This record gives sequence, structure tokens and C-alpha cells, in this order.
Amino acid sequence: MPTRHRSVLVFDALIHAYTDSGFLPDAVHCLRLVRKNNLPIPLRACEYLLNHIVKLKPAGPSWDFYLEILDCGYPPKVYLFNVLMHGFCKVGDFRSAQLVFDEIPKRGLRPTVVSFNTLISGYCKSGNVKEGFRLKSVMESERIFPDVFTFSALINGLCKESRLDEANLLFDEMCGRGLVPNGVTFTTLIDGQCKDGKVDLALKNFQIMLAQGIRPDLVTYNALINGLCKVGDLKEARKLLNEMSSCGLKPDKITFTTLMDGCCKDGDMESALEIKKRMVEEGIELDDVAFTALISGLCRDGRARDAERMLGDMLNAGFKPDDPTYTMVIDCFCKKGDVKMGFKLLKEMQSDGHVPGVVTYNALMNGLCKQGQMKNAKMLLDAMLNLGVVPNDITYNILLDGHCKHGSSVDFNIFNCEKGLVSDYASYTALVNESSKTSKDPLKR
Repeated sequence: MPTRHRSVLVFDALIHAYTDSGFLPDAVHCLRLVRKNNLPIPLRACEYLLNHIVKLKPAGPSWDFYLEILDCGYPPKVYLFNVLMHGFCKVGDFRSAQLVFDEIPKRGLRPTVVSFNTLISGYCKSGNVKEGFRLKSVMESERIFPDVFTFSALINGLCKESRLDEANLLFDEMCGRGLVPNGVTFTTLIDGQCKDGKVDLALKNFQIMLAQGIRPDLVTYNALINGLCKVGDLKEARKLLNEMSSCGLKPDKITFTTLMDGCCKDGDMESALEIKKRMVEEGIELDDVAFTALISGLCRDGRARDAERMLGDMLNAGFKPDDPTYTMVIDCFCKKGDVKMGFKLLKEMQSDGHVPGVVTYNALMNGLCKQGQMKNAKMLLDAMLNLGVVPNDITYNILLDGHCKHGSSVDFNIFNCEKGLVSDYASYTALVNESSKTSKDPLKR
């Protein structure tokens, strides 16, 4: 056996061994030694190594290596260009993905429908629908016909931009070309229509989907349930929940949380809590979205103690409530007249690392003023200013309302006419001083 041939076999075996052991840089180094010594490129080993390298993230080194072996005489393959394009699209590097695409004809190959679809899908997912449609025009001009995947990607891009009319027209164009929409196409359109509030149209497409024998999946049902809950049709949403269960589909966290949130917004807290109970029984853990929905619903229902308990459950589950969630519970207690509990929650909020803003302080201010605790309200205002929390026009109007309801007749006359006009501390202080002077001067009464 000639020496050169034996050397190639040795390098071929080494590259395979290094690749199998995960030592990819060593395998690449072996290949470069082959080139340096002007030996024939072991094509089988090249392909084996390349198939491992293209699975790595990021795609940049894989692309560099592919170009390197192409220049060594490795035969170009469209499917590898497509794999590399997909890798760049996944990380949002569309400039590199486009470079890979542009290299295909330079290597004497013709892009396939998969090549175009990979790039079109990437652009549409990133919000660049215009570029997606440009590529559709290019592929048609090259007599490469768009398939269901092409249209589904473009419909998805249009739906994300709430361009529902254009999405419907594209759907009709697809059907007009004799292409049969699949489950992904229908679900994409249904989800877009539900998010845009066009639930009737989504339900119509759902019926067409069923009539064509296409089985909806969990994503389809979740999209419809979300749409129905948004428009307040809880009855139809529950009906779909039962329907999906009878079809053998198991509701997931998204299904239950969506329906729970709908019940909370509809004021049906008993049903919402029943859903929570079912989730626990089925081993589905509540997330921060579910807890927040329940807390919001309980506060809206005036159930301050239950909301506080739910807040505790949320903390025990390892979730950190945000400022609005704490504020909702504080506001609920204050509206029930329990300002003391509101201040207790404020301290908890601060100890949890939160820096309460003006909305939180306004809730407490409102609670104090409603009880006529104007002295404490003034102290809270001073505390806000000391902490650097800037009061807004709502803060001052809460205070004015408190002075009107719990001050003298002079206070009412002075403050009532200024409601809605006071927007800063100086104006408010001037009004309070005027009230104080007037009440001390009997001649001005």
C-alpha cells in the first residue's frame, strides 16, 4: 500500500477517534495537518466531523469550518447550508444566515424550498415580515414554489403584527393554490384572531379545521380558551375545556391559568379557586401569573384576608410578588378600613427588597384620609418626600378630599374648589397655610 494512502487512512481513523471522544478541536487539527502535508482529504472523516460540529452552539465556528473544508474540495451539500442557516436564525443572527444563503449559488447549488423556508421563518419570527415576503417573491421568480410551511411562517409573522386581514388573504391564497392547511397553519391563524379579539372568526376556522379532519392540539385549544376568556365568554371556554379532555388532551398549566384568570376577571372567585384546587390535585404547580391572577381577583372581590393568605402562599412557593401585587393587597386592606394592616404589608414589602412607589403610598394615603387621620396623612406625605418618592396630582387630590370631608366648613370651601388643580407640593402647602390662617381669623369666616 502506498505511503500516502496509508497516511490518509491513519488520519481518517484519528479524526473519527477524536470526534467520538468529543475532542473536536484535535480532530480539526488533524484535518489541517492533512492539508499542510498536501495529502488527499479524507472525505468520509470530514463529513463525520462536520455532522458533529454543526450541532454545536453558536453556529459561527461550524460555518467557518464548513467553508474551510469546502475550499479543500469537500463537495457542497444544500442540507448542510440549511442546517447552518437554521442555527444562525435560532440565535437571531440573520446577517450570518443570509450570508450562508447567499453562498449556496456561489458553490454551484440551487437553494431548495427548505432553504427559503428556513430564512423566511427566521425573519418572520424576528418581526421582519417584509423581508420574508421579499424572499417569497425571489423563490417564485426562481420557479421554487412556496409550500404550506412557507405560508404558515408568513401568516404567523402577519398575525404577530396584528395584520389579520392580510393573514386571511394569504390563507385564502394558499388554499387557492391547492395547498391544504395543516394544524400549524390553522392554529397560527386562530391564535392571531383570538389575540386580536376576533373570536367568532377564530371559532369559524376551528370548525373548518375539524371538518377537514385536522385534530386540534393543546396549543389550539389554549389559544381559543384564551380568546374566549378575554371577551368574557367563560361558558364557551369551559365547554372547550371539557371537549379537549374528552378528546384525550390533558389541560396544562397554561390552560388552567388562562381559565382561572378569566374567572377572576369575571368576579367568579369560587370557580377560580376550584380550578386552583384541581391544579394542585393534578400535580400542576401554580406560577407567579396564576398567583397574581388569584390575588387580583380576591382584592377585586374585597376579600383582603384571603388575598393576604394567597400572597403568603406565593412567597412560600418561591415566587417574588411585584410592586403592583403588593399594592393591590395594601389597597384592599385600606379600602376595608384596616390601614394598620396596610402599613404592615408596606414593611414586609420593603424588607423583601422592594422600593414602594407613589401608587403604593397613594393607597395608604387614601386609607388614612378616608378615616379622617389627616395628621397621619401629613406625616406619610413627609415620609414620602424624605424617601425621594415624588407625590403626584392623585396624592394631593386624595389629601384635598380628606380635608374637605374631615375639616371645617372653611376647609371645605378652600379645598373643594381646588380639586384637580393641585399638582405639586408648593401649591398644596400654600392651600393648607391659607386654610390655617382663615380658620384663625374670625372676620374671614
